[in-house]
This record gives sequence, structure tokens and C-alpha cells, in this order.
Amino acid sequence: MNKVALLALALTVSVASAAAPQTLTKGVLKIGMEGTYPPFTYKDDKGNLTGFDVDIAKAVAAKLGLKPEFVLTEWSGILAGLQANKYDVIVNQVGVTDERKKAIGFSTPYAYSSPQIIVKKSGTFAPKTLADLKGKRVGVGLGSNFEKELRAAGGINVVTYPGAPEYLADLAAGRLDAAYNDRLLVGYLIKQQGLPVRGAGVIGKPEPVAIAMKKTNTGLQAAVNRALLQLKADGTYAKISRKWFGQDVSKP
Repeated sequence: MNKVALLALALTVSVASAAAPQTLTKGVLKIGMEGTYPPFTYKDDKGNLTGFDVDIAKAVAAKLGLKPEFVLTEWSGILAGLQANKYDVIVNQVGVTDERKKAIGFSTPYAYSSPQIIVKKSGTFAPKTLADLKGKRVGVGLGSNFEKELRAAGGINVVTYPGAPEYLADLAAGRLDAAYNDRLLVGYLIKQQGLPVRGAGVIGKPEPVAIAMKKTNTGLQAAVNRALLQLKADGTYAKISRKWFGQDVSKP
């Protein structure tokens, strides 16, 4: 038995006596996500919800023996929706920060990425740091960590949008000088959708991404952690990660 499998077995035993997962609806795991954030959560040409986070959410729900039910919400209100009991968990590339940990419970990280500056492909602007964005119009998701980073840097004309498609469209049209988002998203869009944008400077260290839930629901937190470890142990996680990114994104 390999090391991961041993850890999965140990965790299964250790949480066997923990409180049972509490969900809003019996037998159902309600999952909050945007549905407009490829390749993590979006609708395909047939209108079906798909993406890396969708696959992870479905796999976790299966391990928990629960039926996944997706609740689509704009990012700007997604954390408030959790506190208002609109869903049990959020699976939507939620970065783990000290500030968020004060009010929200998190699973163990299931992915890592880094922020990246995005610019128009045909342009000559090639920023390497946030300081290079001073005086520039930069698009970003409203309420995201990326917005907070841009505002903290100072001197940047921050333009907020409900989702990535809107500000990437404005960037491609020349209405923005740059955009700021996740490195994995940038690479996917460039490769899969042929958008006339390119990645520029990668900023900071890899950020852990985890499943968010109410801080008081420790039973659900333990069960989700167990499910994630089991998905890594049986190869399901690696299969999902390679499908979307061609690599294992579960480590920094």
C-alpha cells in the first residue's frame, strides 16, 4: 500500500467518530460556484455546467454519498451566499487567506496557482510587476483577492467586472491596458479559446485553493477532507487535473 493510500486509511479511521456531515438538504450537497469562470466552472456549447471545479465538486459529493446540486452565483456575492445558507460549500477557486479564515471554514487545499498579469497579445506592453501597472486601466473580478492586491499596490486604475469573460473581452477590444487573474485560467484561455491575450508577469508565491464552508460545520469539513484525500489516493484527482491542465495542480 502506497503512502497516500495509508494516509487515506488513517484519515478514514480518525474521523469515523467525528460528527456526521450536516447539509442543508438531506442527501444533497449544495455547491456554490460562478458558472462563468473557465476552465474552472462554466457552461459548454450545449449549456451544460462543466470545468475543473465542477469535476472536483462532483467527485467529492460522490465520496460523501451525496447528490451534487449546483447554485450559480456571481463572485461578488458568493461568500455572503455561504453565510446566508444558500449552499453548503463553495467550489470556485476560493483562495485561502488569513482574513477569510476568520469567518469561513476551509478544506485542505485541492489546488495551487499564482496571480498573473494579462495583456493584449498584439500590444508591446509587457508588465512584470504590479508596479508596472501604475496609471493603467486594469480589469479584475469584483470582490476577488486579485482586486484587493491591485488596490493595495496603489496608483492603479482598477476596473471591476462580475466575471472574467467581461474584462477579457474589454482587454481584447483595447478598453483596458491589462487584466489580473489566475495563471491556470490564463494558460487555459490562451490554449483552448484562442483569445488575443497573453500572460505577462506572474506575481508572488503559489496560492492554496480550497473548498469553503461555514466555519461551524466541522463535521462537513472533516468529511470533505477525507473525500479529497481519498480522491488523491485512488487516482481520481490526478485524472481530473490532467484532463484540464495536463499536470498535477495539487501541489505548490
